Amino acid sequence: MSHASSKLNAFPVFMRVEGGVVTIVGNGEEALAKARLIGQSSAVLRIIADDAEPGLLTFIAQSGAIHIDAAYEGAHIEGAVMVFAASGDEALDRRVVADARRLRIPVNAVDRPELCDFFTPALVNRAPVAIAIGTEGAGPVLAQILRGRIDRMLSPSLGSLAALAASFRGAAEKLLPKGNARRRFWNDFFGGEPARAVEAGQLSQAHDAAVDLLLSNAPALGHIALVGAGPGAEDLLTLRAHRLLMEADVIVYDALVPEAVVAMGRRDAERLPVGKRKGCHTKSQAEINTLLVELGREGKRVVRLKSGDPLVFGRAGEEMAVLRDAGIAYEVVPGVTAAFAAAADFELPLTLRGVSSSMVFTTGHDLKGNSLPDWAKLAISGATVAVYMGRSVAAEVAGRLIEAGLSPDTAVAVVENASLANRRRFHGTLADLPSLEARVDLTGPVMTIIGDAVAGANFERSEPLAAHRHEGASIAAAEGVQP
Repeated sequence: MSHASSKLNAFPVFMRVEGGVVTIVGNGEEALAKARLIGQSSAVLRIIADDAEPGLLTFIAQSGAIHIDAAYEGAHIEGAVMVFAASGDEALDRRVVADARRLRIPVNAVDRPELCDFFTPALVNRAPVAIAIGTEGAGPVLAQILRGRIDRMLSPSLGSLAALAASFRGAAEKLLPKGNARRRFWNDFFGGEPARAVEAGQLSQAHDAAVDLLLSNAPALGHIALVGAGPGAEDLLTLRAHRLLMEADVIVYDALVPEAVVAMGRRDAERLPVGKRKGCHTKSQAEINTLLVELGREGKRVVRLKSGDPLVFGRAGEEMAVLRDAGIAYEVVPGVTAAFAAAADFELPLTLRGVSSSMVFTTGHDLKGNSLPDWAKLAISGATVAVYMGRSVAAEVAGRLIEAGLSPDTAVAVVENASLANRRRFHGTLADLPSLEARVDLTGPVMTIIGDAVAGANFERSEPLAAHRHEGASIAAAEGVQP
């Protein structure tokens, strides 16, 4: 489910505090927790605490924070860049908040989100890199859990790598033109030899590797990744696909790829829709092939984003052949194909011991010729058949399979918008399948699965196809038309 429309009530920013005064009002655990957090920065820490608890006094002594041992007064916070009301006393905290707002200083009242101008995040510190996790005060424990997970993911050497990068920023901007060449340098810096040397603690070798990378005159080599976007749900995208989207200069995507998946790419990547839907082609396949070759020759890193899996009715074979002939590097990243997503939506075993041990992936259009394709024999012998894009030829699919000897009582499962929150599920038999053609309400991609293994599915959240079939027959009879 996409949450792209959700709005943040607190927008995350990083405030410069170097040399500025951050004031904390409080003498106990709440004040100590905030002091430890701000102590990770280069701010000057001022703590207003009369009768401070021992733990806070120890922190003040060890950190060199300024301690004002007196009852709070409004003058104590003057000149601060941030203020924390951490007394634990609601009346005092409200006084601090009122004084801070009068002085136009951002203020945070600990455990009183309704009084806060800003919220303190759970912080992953790899200075100068910082990752802040906030919940707008709604779930501090959740923020800490996420902080722990992210902290484990990041190398302890990340800060050193970022500091090395900062020392090369000016040279990179001077020597490399803005755009693809500069971006390629930084991609190779953070993912190549400089990063590996820093990880190994070899800082001088990392510096030398960065210099070699900066002075290299080798032309940028284009690369095309044929990436499976999966059946629609963005959380079914593979980790490799997500990484390539974040590195891409250009994203070339089909019409069935949801915007939420495209949006997972780098924000400044060029996005080129080339979608093909039934009866509406933005670009022909030949034009897409030419586009990919041109982008590759320009040295671009391209993600060719295809619905489902690129190798299942994705015409990836044609694109790979063209790229091979042009000498352009490419790779294929598998995706979750629609048949698997539809089966998961139905909790349907595509293979079932003693019932079905083989599968067929096909489109309904394979049955439009004068002779039955070879796979029809497999269907009759018990294979599970997954029919892609078959709604408009459902009657022909059913008729030809029944004519070939498949029982009209063979179980059928149909899913519209497989994997998405708005998916719809239908079940019935091969004899019920023709009713799909009259379903003008089915506007999303439809996947049909046919076979004896379908009988093992969970039909609790599914509608019977027969209901619509009988409804259509009743309407036809009422209008005097032979159904």
